Amino acid sequence: MCMPDSRRPRPLLVIYTGGTLGMQETPRGLAPGGNIEARLARALKCLPGGTVAELPAYELLSLSNPIDSSAATPADWSRLAAVIAARYRDHAGIVVLHGTDTLAWSAASLAYQLQGIDRPVVFTGAMQPLEAPNSDAAGNVALALRFAANPALQEVAIAFGGRLLRGVRARKWHTCDAIAFESPNAPLLGEQIADTARHYPEHGLAREEEIAPRFELPDYAPLGDGGVSRIALWPGISPRQLAAWLNDPRLKGALLEVWGAGNLPDDSALLEQLTRASADGKLIAAISQCPHGTIRPGDYAAGQGLTDAGVLAGGAMTPEAALTKLVHLLAQPLEDAERRRRFLAPLVGER
Repeated sequence: MCMPDSRRPRPLLVIYTGGTLGMQETPRGLAPGGNIEARLARALKCLPGGTVAELPAYELLSLSNPIDSSAATPADWSRLAAVIAARYRDHAGIVVLHGTDTLAWSAASLAYQLQGIDRPVVFTGAMQPLEAPNSDAAGNVALALRFAANPALQEVAIAFGGRLLRGVRARKWHTCDAIAFESPNAPLLGEQIADTARHYPEHGLAREEEIAPRFELPDYAPLGDGGVSRIALWPGISPRQLAAWLNDPRLKGALLEVWGAGNLPDDSALLEQLTRASADGKLIAAISQCPHGTIRPGDYAAGQGLTDAGVLAGGAMTPEAALTKLVHLLAQPLEDAERRRRFLAPLVGER
């Protein structure tokens, strides 16, 4: 009887969730296509000579109901994290094939759910389907596979357009460019140089000791019906309009996008709405509408009211990181003071 070779590297797990990468042309335009495993294998074989032979072995899992990522919900983030948590021990790393529209949202959410992950979880997708002329799909997948095989990468990341970004620091930056994602306030975790996937471990998460992953896998579904909102200020916003969101009994938390380093109109009625929502136990946080830089509400008198109203400062967090963090904290049975403490603390390099 042949015994399994424990020294043989465990294959990567590739999870297909949907998105442009797996779509095919139809008379009515692009639509989800099937047979993703065979199609991906063919596309990878078409890469420059020798590339396929150098890629790590993988197994592919296609979710039962692949979706366009624009239809993703917090419940989908929960399901995806549960799949990875149940299977990650059998694989050296994980690659998630995902639509680009909400890829950064899913990556940020999984970073919070899979805290302390001891191997790579690498998201990727494509601006063009696998079979499209000059498609970026196979190249992005190959890059993700290379980074997912690197045991030194122990966090959730995004491999796209020749670069590796921290999942909880990334944003989709362009609607159609091959370099579609940016990390406005954090350095790259790695990049492709010639045929090498160069990892920059000095930019990775600091791990003081080897500990078991401390996954937090709450059920996000109850927050799916308007539990957390995203409210961007605009010139002329009225207290009545703000109250329409904050007074909704289904609302548990809100992300407020303010101006500059933390400014909002000098309107006591606006602040009264925020103060009342915070007093009611709703978790309200603020970030800047500027993509670069951090929020500092105390720098200007116009922003001091945020702090007085109990609004939490999100620092330089992206909207994706801040909102998914609110969802994550509100889905857990925590006291309000503990939720507020955790929001202000860096959990996975998000701030």
